[in-house]
Amino acid sequence: MCCCSEDCKCRPLGFLLGLPFAFLSLFISLVGVVVWIVGLLLTCICPCCLCVTLIVEFALALIKAPIVVMGWFISKIPC
Repeated sequence: MCCCSEDCKCRPLGFLLGLPFAFLSLFISLVGVVVWIVGLLLTCICPCCLCVTLIVEFALALIKAPIVVMGWFISKIPC
């Protein structure tokens, strides 16, 4: 497989430049896991509380942060 074609998404420079930021967002993701677990416990105790559900959804966005960061860096660096 060659990465010389126009439709190829192989961008090693974008991947390498994005790695430090992906590691930083990995720590944010770990915080999101803790918030998600606490939020799930709170929704089990009181399922009618809407604000806890919003916190759990925000925690899921934090958990997905490393993937989003790497995708953003790979899309911005052309080579």
